[in-house]
Amino acid sequence: MAHMGWTALQQWGDDVTRIERLTGGVANEVWSVRVRGELAVARLGRRSDADLAWETGLLQFLDGEGLAVPVPIPTIDGRPFADGLVVMSYVDGEPPVTETDWRRVADTLRRLHSLTTGWPQRPGWRSSTDLLHMDTGTKVDLTAMPPEGVARCRAAWARLVGRPTCVVHGDTNPGNIRITADRVGLIDWDEAHVDVPGLDLVLPHNAADLDDDELDIATQASAAWEAAVCWDDDHSRQQLAQVRPL
Repeated sequence: MAHMGWTALQQWGDDVTRIERLTGGVANEVWSVRVRGELAVARLGRRSDADLAWETGLLQFLDGEGLAVPVPIPTIDGRPFADGLVVMSYVDGEPPVTETDWRRVADTLRRLHSLTTGWPQRPGWRSSTDLLHMDTGTKVDLTAMPPEGVARCRAAWARLVGRPTCVVHGDTNPGNIRITADRVGLIDWDEAHVDVPGLDLVLPHNAADLDDDELDIATQASAAWEAAVCWDDDHSRQQLAQVRPL
């Protein structure tokens, strides 16, 4: 199938207009768009249909459960995505700033985790504990990392074995959180996959109230994941430096 690019937007109607580019990522182009008179967000990437079906299905489920998330806007013929393009509702709000804000974020993440316990893995992805005995999965390629770094990451993930898994958002930086007076919205589910909940709970002010041991386990596992998922750029090298030596 030839890559249609932005011409795929026509499948949402002939009055769809692109407004401005929102983020520059390697994997995706994200634009604000107007669809049927409403402000929305369109993301064009190279994810498989199976991957996009997992993500859009998750978002529809979470919306139905009352979480503030981007909801897929269907094409004219009712599909949640087409030709690598997803169009989603716009979620407004401000990034978290205060400790109180971050505690609300932690509560929202815990609700996400409890709603999705035992959820099936995103197609092609691996959890941190899968990577104890696998080398690759979507954005992760451990063969590209120095063996000594891989050993440190795996030692961090080994502490997670046997824990229940659920959907983790996977990228809870302030730019992906939209807070209003009455709700906490989570956007950019591009890194979401099934893993242990602690990976989402390493937050400013220890807002999730993890005890010292749990915070250490989560912080080490999360740094190892961040190192592995985008090796090797400055951020991933900084993250690997936080994973303690064996």
